[in-house]
Amino acid sequence: MHNDLSRLGTPAPAAEGILGQVALGYSPFIDRQRAVAATRLTVVPLKPDAVLDIGQLLAEVGHVWPADGALVSLNIASESLLHELLLVRPPANLMIEVPAFMAADPANTDALIAVHAGGTTLMLKGRPLKELPREVLPCFKYSIIDLADDRRIHQPVPAGVTRSIPHVQLGVRTVVDMEACFVRGAHAVLGWPIDDAVVASGLRSGSTRAQPAMEVLVELIRQLESEASPDQLEATLKRDPTLAFKLLRYINVPAFGLRVEVSSFRHAIMLLGHQKLKRWSALLLVTATNDVNMRPVMFAAVRRGLLMEELVRGSGDESFRDEMFICGVFSLLDRVFQQPFAQLLEAIPVSPRIYQALAENSGPLQPYVDLVHAIEAEMPFDFIEAAEALVMSVAEINRAQLRALTLAGEFD
Repeated sequence: MHNDLSRLGTPAPAAEGILGQVALGYSPFIDRQRAVAATRLTVVPLKPDAVLDIGQLLAEVGHVWPADGALVSLNIASESLLHELLLVRPPANLMIEVPAFMAADPANTDALIAVHAGGTTLMLKGRPLKELPREVLPCFKYSIIDLADDRRIHQPVPAGVTRSIPHVQLGVRTVVDMEACFVRGAHAVLGWPIDDAVVASGLRSGSTRAQPAMEVLVELIRQLESEASPDQLEATLKRDPTLAFKLLRYINVPAFGLRVEVSSFRHAIMLLGHQKLKRWSALLLVTATNDVNMRPVMFAAVRRGLLMEELVRGSGDESFRDEMFICGVFSLLDRVFQQPFAQLLEAIPVSPRIYQALAENSGPLQPYVDLVHAIEAEMPFDFIEAAEALVMSVAEINRAQLRALTLAGEFD
């Protein structure tokens, strides 16, 4: 990374460590079952000549993804920091993305062979401009190929010709692209397929079974907004008993720290109250569709909700945190149900600030939505500009990301 991002922000105090010296971004590896198989963590130094501590980075990563935890791939936009990473022995669940120009450099051959022999998964990123050393090629378990650079999409492939390394497709931004990549044999796709245009009213084709659940949940959210009686709320849930089960499952996720297990919906009302239950109903609404291709969109919505809540964790305003969570979760509802927000939010009661952010792209929550978009797109300049608009430090935002990703692991 040759651009100096430090000119856009205030230098971080030394006490903030590596989280104050880099811009973080994340994206998922989506497998053929449309599940999140791993998470990519992108690390971009704010100053290209900064001396960064690989030990600090591994410690921060280890808090979210311990050695016996889920898979994480490090995409480090710093040649010196990546060199340091290749010289240590990372935990088995940590994968390393190696740019093709580094893999082709004979100076890195011994390090790549050694880290591969130690059991670390290496991924070759980008198209090599020259042939890799013969002994290096077997070190890579996967190649990462950008959708825009994949020549096989536009050129016929001779019969019997296959890729020498299983590939992961990068740059997948729509459900249509995701499906096509799997048809072409991709092991996984890397990126959120959330950029499909909302082209029609009604549910996506193949998702009509979600309609009854949506109707029940919308009615439940309305009743929670008006603080209806427990009897009324339970009568609504009985129209779709599976929703009550799902709701209780979400409420009892350990990450949210309830000291007692919630055993019934009436118990949940007594323990949490109407307004707190709205966030869980929002989560159920965004996961109501049965379209398997929408699963990555659902995962993205959950992460957005968690991240937006964590960004204001220090505000001391619990109702504001709940509002941020709902805004993040609902921010992809138009993709799930193929309806524009202005139409969707006529039926679903939300706060004026959420309506402004989602339907009008304005209001006090909009800068937070912009920041989340920058993080998901792994765009460091947009990240810094959004941070400045919110008067938040880079370290503060990075910590919120890592906390949100820790919590998100319990929903996959």
